[in-house]
Amino acid sequence: MATASKTLIDSTKGLKFTESPRWYNDRLWFIDIHDKRIKTVDLSGSVATILELPFIPNAFGLTSEGTVVVGDAFQRRIHRMEGTALTQVADISDLTNFCLSDGIVDAQGRLYVGDIGYNFVDPAAKPVETCVIVLVGPGGGASVVTDKLYFPNGMVITPDGRTLIVGETLGHRLTAFDIQADGFLSDRRVWAQLPSSVSPDGICLDAQGGVWCANPEGKDSVVRVREGGEITDRIRVENHAYAVMLGGPERRHLFISVSGSHDPAEIQRNPTASIEVVEVDVPGAGIP
Repeated sequence: MATASKTLIDSTKGLKFTESPRWYNDRLWFIDIHDKRIKTVDLSGSVATILELPFIPNAFGLTSEGTVVVGDAFQRRIHRMEGTALTQVADISDLTNFCLSDGIVDAQGRLYVGDIGYNFVDPAAKPVETCVIVLVGPGGGASVVTDKLYFPNGMVITPDGRTLIVGETLGHRLTAFDIQADGFLSDRRVWAQLPSSVSPDGICLDAQGGVWCANPEGKDSVVRVREGGEITDRIRVENHAYAVMLGGPERRHLFISVSGSHDPAEIQRNPTASIEVVEVDVPGAGIP
């Protein structure tokens, strides 16, 4: 099924490049990477800045109590918001390479975060199969919990808290792991091998176990995938889709982070970011 989207907000509201949308407390929270801010928007399109950041962010999430956790993408350091200030809780530069990618905060307040396996400053450089996922505890303890991933990007955790699914953007697949009590990952397996036309970026999970995937370079901007790889739904937007989130009063609003480019210089010259929204039949589930 192909579905059309509606624009909730766009670059006229100051958007540069939005990522990691999270639904919390009746608002969509997100990072605006090239505006170096954490922002929110409600369903009426009212935008607010929550925090200005001194670094380019990635790896953003919220604890169940609403505490912000966010990474400094290039210094590869993790921060938590204490009151109105950011406090560094972990330096994971010795565990990761080049730049942080997406992250997710679990029900225990632990952050899972991946790193990027290709040099987007030099796109001609060959991607490497050395990417990891790092687990960062609330107190700052950090460990690599899996490796040899092709650009781990968006992640979801199932409602029972037992399974983590990650999109491997350059591997064209969704990969699943069992989550142990200590947060470590085991039983790695391919959850869905996707066609080469689908490179999953941000992802979210619904109550029937379907995973919505943003697909930045594909003709189908967003696809819904079942375990095993069947694509059940397709959404096309005017520009490239980089992240998705199911939220709203019944978690049936699918929010899509969109931009015409991810090149920082082009974004500063001509920002084209928007957040699109589609109402879907199956509500969201799990984390985020």
